[in-house]
Amino acid sequence: MSKAGELHLAEGDTVYRLRRGDGLLLEPDILHEGLEAHACDYYFVHFAHADIVRLTCEAEAAEARRLLLQEEAESAEDPPRVVIPKLLSLAGKPQLHQTLADMDALCRLDIGRPYSRSLAGLKLSELLVTLGRLQQSGALGAEGGGLGAKALSKASAALDYIHLHYARRIAGEELARVFDVNFDYLNRVFKRATGLPIHRYLNRVRIGRAKELIRATALSFTEIADRTGLGDPYSFSKTFKKYVGMTPTEYAEQARGGE
Repeated sequence: MSKAGELHLAEGDTVYRLRRGDGLLLEPDILHEGLEAHACDYYFVHFAHADIVRLTCEAEAAEARRLLLQEEAESAEDPPRVVIPKLLSLAGKPQLHQTLADMDALCRLDIGRPYSRSLAGLKLSELLVTLGRLQQSGALGAEGGGLGAKALSKASAALDYIHLHYARRIAGEELARVFDVNFDYLNRVFKRATGLPIHRYLNRVRIGRAKELIRATALSFTEIADRTGLGDPYSFSKTFKKYVGMTPTEYAEQARGGE
């Protein structure tokens, strides 16, 4: 990532000119070299991971949405995937200052001290996740003529609100009041960002949490329904079957049988 000045380099047959805030992911199997000499200051971080693969997405926005919708269902059975942008520009964006500060902090770590390599790995992972999310937001905003920054911000805030308050009843009037917008407008931009209307996304989050509780605890279905905002046991069972394709009892039996 370029901190100041200009960095000119080539990766294979592709030439890049990086300015302040531009980042480039260099691939290990492609020759890269510096080109013109320019005054510049940049960060170079070398890392490796056994499961890094190159993804070819016909629709970047569709991939971003898929990842967004899976975030609430992270588990050992279905580990989350982070998409690292090949080329990213933070110039003029509010994330630039914090990203450069994070890179500075990463460089200041004394690798010779105990646990420093682990700390460096954690800091780098956090930074890559942050940049990946930023890239996903940009891909969603660019789809279909693009969501404006304000609209995308409202949709993102509503998503965070749902994850924080899913265990209780959330009405459209409440969301309209909290975010100071008409609910129909909020629901419309939310659907453009996630592919799902708010109510359906809310139930998806609730069902994901219910599945986790069924797998990991001995709670009754009544308790699980109460903890996930899915109402009484009858409503819980009906909604669960609609989204999962089987009743909670059938899911519990399947989960136990797989252990």
